[in-house]
Amino acid sequence: MTTLRLLTGALLFAYPLAVFAGLTYWGMAPLTLILLVLFIARMGTGFLSNIFTRQPSKAPVILGPLKHLSLYTGMVGVILVSLSALFKEAAWFLYYPVAVNAVLFCIFAFSLGQPKSLVEQLARLQEPDLNSKAIAYTRKVTQVWCLFFAFNGLVAWASCSMPLSYWTLYNGFISYCLIGLLFAIEFFIRKKAQIS
Repeated sequence: MTTLRLLTGALLFAYPLAVFAGLTYWGMAPLTLILLVLFIARMGTGFLSNIFTRQPSKAPVILGPLKHLSLYTGMVGVILVSLSALFKEAAWFLYYPVAVNAVLFCIFAFSLGQPKSLVEQLARLQEPDLNSKAIAYTRKVTQVWCLFFAFNGLVAWASCSMPLSYWTLYNGFISYCLIGLLFAIEFFIRKKAQIS
């Protein structure tokens, strides 16, 4: 189950490249079929993982809606691919990165209204006893990720009206570089400030 989930996740990581290759070389019909199977598999692994993964009774309820991310993104993918097939319009394929950023924004923003932000919950997996400085820091990091997903989603949306090669470049490369850069900056700040 875990292997299949990782495989579908890795394949969806390459989604922009698959869309570019599909629309450029394969045509809509094969691309629609491949993506539909992939998204249904993604939904299935997410659903089954939530059923069969049991958490120890003393463990905190972690990550909230994030544990359903595979299910949410799989459903969004199925809807967009189905709309592409129904209207015979390839443009629907391009909105998947926009939708994923919107889902992630909502998950992170939702956690800010909870007693523990999402980043705090993640941090507590490694360090259960966070001090007040660390808790405040994790809330700020959660806010930064909200801003990032809003920005990234808007740029992804703008790229949908650009040539397919530009859309692929941003959503299949630049956005991943920005995510990696944000992780690196956050890691550097955390280590420099000695936050734990």
